[in-house]
Amino acid sequence: MDQRKEQVTRRPLYVYDVPKDILSSLIPKDHTESDPRQEPTKKSTESSNTLPPENGSIGSQTCSLCGTTFLTVGDQRSHIRSDFHAYNLKQKLRGGTPVTEADFEKLVGDLDESLSGSDSEDSEDDENRPAHKENVLSSLLKKQAAITSTKAADDDIVSNERNRVSGKAPLYWFTTPLLPTDTYLGFYRAIFTNAEQEKEATILDTIQRKQLAPKPVTKIPVNTGNGLPLPETYKEPHVFLCMIGGGHFAAMIVSLTPKQTKHSGSGPLTKEATVLAHKTFHRYTTRRKQGGAQSASDASKGAAHSAGSSLRRYNEQALTEEVRLLLNDWRGMIDTSELLFVRATGNTNRRTLFGPYEDQVLRQNDSRIHGFPFSTRRATQNELMRSFVELTRVKVLEVDEAAIAAAKASSEESAKQAAAKAHKPASAVHKISEEEETAILHTSQIQALMRRSRVPALLSYLKSNDISPDFLFHPKDHHAPTPLHLASSQNSPLLISGLLIKARANPTLLNGDGKTPFDLAGDRPTRDAFRVARSELGEAPFDWEAAHVPPPMSRAEAEERDVREKKEDSRKEEERRKAETKRLKEEGPKINESGPLGKAQGKTRMMALGQVQKTAQEKREEEARGMTPEMRMRLERERRARAAEERIKKMTGS
Repeated sequence: MDQRKEQVTRRPLYVYDVPKDILSSLIPKDHTESDPRQEPTKKSTESSNTLPPENGSIGSQTCSLCGTTFLTVGDQRSHIRSDFHAYNLKQKLRGGTPVTEADFEKLVGDLDESLSGSDSEDSEDDENRPAHKENVLSSLLKKQAAITSTKAADDDIVSNERNRVSGKAPLYWFTTPLLPTDTYLGFYRAIFTNAEQEKEATILDTIQRKQLAPKPVTKIPVNTGNGLPLPETYKEPHVFLCMIGGGHFAAMIVSLTPKQTKHSGSGPLTKEATVLAHKTFHRYTTRRKQGGAQSASDASKGAAHSAGSSLRRYNEQALTEEVRLLLNDWRGMIDTSELLFVRATGNTNRRTLFGPYEDQVLRQNDSRIHGFPFSTRRATQNELMRSFVELTRVKVLEVDEAAIAAAKASSEESAKQAAAKAHKPASAVHKISEEEETAILHTSQIQALMRRSRVPALLSYLKSNDISPDFLFHPKDHHAPTPLHLASSQNSPLLISGLLIKARANPTLLNGDGKTPFDLAGDRPTRDAFRVARSELGEAPFDWEAAHVPPPMSRAEAEERDVREKKEDSRKEEERRKAETKRLKEEGPKINESGPLGKAQGKTRMMALGQVQKTAQEKREEEARGMTPEMRMRLERERRARAAEERIKKMTGS
C-alpha cells in the first residue's frame, strides 16, 4: 500500500487520465463527516507540473470572516492580500455584514481594474499598491448604496455563480482502499458542467466517462491564411480559458487529451497538455498610482482632457476591438469547447467580452462559463497554464488522524478550562502581595539605572533603600538574576567595578544555567574588570576560584595594556592606509604631467592639473565675487566704457 502511494504521489495525477486501478476503486467521502480540508492538521502531497507549492502544501486553512477554505498556505495568503478580504474586514469594523465573493464582484461593477488579479511579484507599482488598494476600497465604501443596484445582467451572473457553488466545497473528495485510510483524492467541481454537478450520486460515473487515452504528439495543422488550427484539430475535447483586467488580456484553447512526449532519447514518457491556440494583449488603460481605468474615472468625475487620459481612452477602445476580433476568429473553437473559464471583473471588462455587440461570441447566460475556484494573478500566458494545471490535477491529501484527535482533545480541554475560569470566584484570583510589589518596583528602578550605566546613582539607590547588592530580580530572570549578572551580560566594566569594589556584590552566585557573572562576560575589558577587583579586594572576601575569575591584575597593568593595544590598532590602521594609497598609485590611471595638454585630453583632466584656461565669463565672475550689487554695477559700467574706448581707437586708427 505504501509502495502504491509512493507511485501515485511521485508525479501529479491528471484528472482525465487517472490510473484504472485507482479509478475503479474510488469511494466518495461520506458527507456526514467533516471535509478533510477542514481538519486542523494534515500533510498534503500534491504536486504540480509547473510550479511547486509554496512552503509545502498544507491542507486546512480557512478564513472565518469571508467563509472561504483553502488548500494551501499560499492560497490563504493571496486571499488575505486581496481586496475581497480587506473589504469584508472594513465592513466588520464599521459594524456591517461581510459579503460573499459574488456579492463583492457585483459591488465593484463600476470599477474596471481587476482588484484581486494583480501579480504582486511582477507589478510595476509595488510601492504604491497599498495606497491604490485604500483608494479603491474607500471608493467602494462611499458608493456602496449606489453600486448595490446593478444591472439585471450582473444579477444573472451572480445568481448563476451562486447556483454553481451554492456554498459547497470547491472539491469532491474520494478515498480508495489502494491507499492508506488517511489519504484522500480531490477533484475540482469547476471541471464538471452544471448538470453533472447536480447529479452528485453519479459523479464517479462522470469521472470515468471523462477519461481520455493518451496520444502521441503530432504537429497541429493550421490554416496558412490566418494561422488558426484547422477544424479537425479541435474535434477532441478542449476548454477555453480567458483572463482580462488592468489592460492585460490572455486567452488560451487547451486540448484535454494528454499527449505522450519524451524529453530525452532514453528518458521515460511524460504526459503534457497541448495548447491549440493562445494569445495575449496589453494596453495602457490603468491610471498609475490612482488605480481604476480611465472609463471608470470619466464616469465618476467627468472626462479629463489630458494627454494621458486621451491615450488611455484610445487604448481601451483598441483593446476592446482586438479582443472581440480574436474571439470572432476563435468562434469555432470556443463554440465546441466543453467549458469556458473566464475571469473578468468590472463592467468595462465584462462589456468587452459579453457585449452586447453585433455578432458576439461569449454570452453571459452560457451555462459553460465557470470561474476559477482559486486566486489568480495578472493575466498572462503562464498564469493561464498554471491555472489549467491547477484545475486538472488530482489533489492528494494526507490527514494525520492522531494529530486530529489530539487537537480535538486539546480544544475540548481548553474549552473546559475556559468555562471553569469563567465560573471561578473573584476571591480565588491570585493577588500580588505588598512584598512582591516592592520587589517589582526595585527591579525596574535598578535595571533602568544599569541600562544607562549610572554607577553612582545605582550605588546610592541600593544604600538609601537598604537593598543588598545581591538582590534577586522579580519576576525571576533565568539568565541574569542579580545586578552583577546583568552588568556582566551587558559588558559594562564600570558597573562591575562599582558593584564588586564598592558594593561588595558576591561573584560566586549562579544563574539558572549554573554560570557565574564572570562566565557571562563577552569581551576582554569586562573580564579585566573582575581581575582588577580581585587584585584590589584581595583573596579573603570571596572564593575567586569558585567564581571562575583568573589571577588578579592591577589597574595600572590593565590600563597599560589598553593603551598598548590602542597604539597597535592605530599602527595597523596606518599601515593599511599607506598600503592602500600605494596600491591606488600603482594601479590607478597614469597621467602624463610633462608637456601641454591638448583639447583631446579632456577639460576635466586639464582642470585637475591646473592647466585649463579660464573663459572671459569665468574671469568676470571671479572679479565680482564678494561685491555688493552697487559695486558690481559700477564695475560693469567701467568695463563697458573701456570696451567703447578700444572700439573708437580702432576706428580712428590711432
